[in-house]
Amino acid sequence: MITSRSPLRLSLGGGGTDLPSFYEKYGGYLIAGSINKYVFTTVIKPFTKGIFLKYSKIEKREKISQVNHKIIKSILKNELNASPQIEIITIADIPSGTGLGSSGSFSVGLLYALKSFQNKIINKAEIAAEAAKIEIDQLKLPVGKQDQYIATYGGISEFYFSRDGTVKVKRLNLKQNMIDELNDNMVMFFTGFSRKSSKVLKDQKKKTLQLNKDMINNLKYTKELGFKSKDALIESNLEKYGKIMHEHWMHKVQRTKSMSNKKINKWYKDAIENGAFGGKLVGAGGGGFLLFATENKNKLKEKMFENGLTETKFNFEFEGAKIINNL
Repeated sequence: MITSRSPLRLSLGGGGTDLPSFYEKYGGYLIAGSINKYVFTTVIKPFTKGIFLKYSKIEKREKISQVNHKIIKSILKNELNASPQIEIITIADIPSGTGLGSSGSFSVGLLYALKSFQNKIINKAEIAAEAAKIEIDQLKLPVGKQDQYIATYGGISEFYFSRDGTVKVKRLNLKQNMIDELNDNMVMFFTGFSRKSSKVLKDQKKKTLQLNKDMINNLKYTKELGFKSKDALIESNLEKYGKIMHEHWMHKVQRTKSMSNKKINKWYKDAIENGAFGGKLVGAGGGGFLLFATENKNKLKEKMFENGLTETKFNFEFEGAKIINNL
């Protein structure tokens, strides 16, 4: 029995520039941080032949071609022979559709578990690249590469996305006091809305491929905000970083009408008026979690609780995907 643990993530600057429709022409850059909320994937060899899957649904199949779960199906095709004898069980601390990169984390976790199950060598760069290739090239999902890479490498890291598709990963050299401040003063609330990121990102992909001037300029400026975010974090200046988050959000909502809604806009406005330096919807937008930087978290929490939102506590983690059980 093999169990992998892969972290979920928060985009911290430059989000949206990791989509091929943008970085293949202009190059992308973003910062992301993995958090101590995880996807756990267990792989077992059952007593009988077949494919036994337990995720939000249960599947029992004889052949890989019969599997309904698209990501599992693609990974099994890549990793196993035609007639496998395998059981896969996956659970997550937070459900999918909430903006924390769960599909990328799941892809990475399943690859880790399957490769370990077959006694294959685990190479971080290869796993991140394979997970991204499955979602972007094989399944044609309008998603970016940050989720697969931050789930694999973990920590608070910066990513350079080259025009040829290669990715450079570097851990940000943050002072411990800044890491502590981020853990203490970054607060996150669930909006009650969940959504598929692919639906939100389709419009961005379409406009980018059409060379829509407003979309291209928006993403170019977002890329610059990623570098500004890096500077503020290295300077250990939470207020400066929070204000960059606010500027980032103001540009993000301009990309597509489905990015936000009246309720989210009201909650965001309330947060700014009650102690938040800045914030944003985590992930593609449209729902999921609101994340804020603040030095008055009690006032902010009181207002968000008054609005009916619930807090999800987290800390940044620095291990990335790993095997936690090998029996």
